[in-house]
Amino acid sequence: MEINTLNRRDFLKAGAVLSSFMIVPRHVLGKGYLAPSDKIALGFIGCGRQSGGLRNRFLDTMETQIVAASDVYAVKREAFVTNVNKWYAEKAAQSNYKSAIGIEDFRELLARKDIDAVVIAAPDHWHASMAVRAAEAGKDIYCEKPLALTVREGRAMVDATRKHNRVFQTGSMQRSAKEFTQAVQLVQSGAIGKVKQVFVNVGGPPKAWDLKEETKPDGLNWDLWMGPNAMNRPYNNELAPAMTATFWPKWRDYIEFGGGGMTDWGAHMFDIAQWGLGMDNSGPVELVYSEPTKGLIYKYANGAEVIHRPMEGKQHCHFVGTDGEVFVARGELRTTHETLKEKTFTSENSKVYVSDNHYKDFLNAIRTRKPPICDVEVGHRTASVCNIGNIAYRLQRSLTWNPKKEEFKKDKEANQLLGRDMKAEWKV
Repeated sequence: MEINTLNRRDFLKAGAVLSSFMIVPRHVLGKGYLAPSDKIALGFIGCGRQSGGLRNRFLDTMETQIVAASDVYAVKREAFVTNVNKWYAEKAAQSNYKSAIGIEDFRELLARKDIDAVVIAAPDHWHASMAVRAAEAGKDIYCEKPLALTVREGRAMVDATRKHNRVFQTGSMQRSAKEFTQAVQLVQSGAIGKVKQVFVNVGGPPKAWDLKEETKPDGLNWDLWMGPNAMNRPYNNELAPAMTATFWPKWRDYIEFGGGGMTDWGAHMFDIAQWGLGMDNSGPVELVYSEPTKGLIYKYANGAEVIHRPMEGKQHCHFVGTDGEVFVARGELRTTHETLKEKTFTSENSKVYVSDNHYKDFLNAIRTRKPPICDVEVGHRTASVCNIGNIAYRLQRSLTWNPKKEEFKKDKEANQLLGRDMKAEWKV
């Protein structure tokens, strides 16, 4: 059928979605519509449970085309690709429409010239190796939090991003949530006076290996799942659950792969503490350890203290100032003066970068080449707070930290824990 025989609605429905590569001028499609030629081509690395939400958020923007997905677990990779293609097929009203393909080794995905950016949703022990190689391949990067398993890996991610002039958004999406933005605006505006203490309620450090070997399922490349880890561990379903599992993977609970609650939820709540204190490019100068149940006190050069208690319950960040308090958690904002939380901020009186959509903010940064709300340096600094806290818990003693040099003062044992042994193939 000739295009001129289609009415405008049919043309929009068929032409705008059917091909991610056809060139259609915006003026033909209508004001505000993003032509397929303007869409950002995405590749997903990691197709586990977290990837589903990320996939949907990026699809919902209507500004991307997911063209490939990589995972070492075939059944998860195939399910992800199937869901992507189903979404596009429904939009195109064409049952056999295909957009994405599945790839086992993420390096093959990075080699594709038609991919503009990648979304990394693999376990934490993979983040640095994948992100550095993505930057080297010329891809912009969205990487799930916590940014890196170790401080040195996080710095390598920053360095690679800067060297190759890439845009990098850390997946700390609370920075694009209104209650957290409002909380930080209140704190930074001086509405509660000088901040004296910030209480961060998240879980504790990771634990030592205690899992038994189980039979590896078909279609899982376990060697590639282990990847950078110099010390191999046997397969266990808790690390890489089957598609039918109802629990989140528990690799984050083990030292080899994650940082426990300190980095899992800590990468969210310590992030808000850092943001509120204006420490996005720095960190604490001292960590005071008492005992595991009493937690840590992070001391900052400006006199503020961030207090961590490794406890269960609702994760939150609680700012205490000389003139008031701000308590913030997901979906909840409380202030000591009830009306304070309703204070209005404008572009003129706000000191805070405001984003209302973490995913669109990343896509906009790709187009403008300006830093997104949670740039790689920001994500690295937050992850570092979590990681050095885990070191203090592991050594069970207080530490002195130099945030400029990113090392502990006169402490060889602690400094050795700022990195880890990695297989030569995956070093950064």
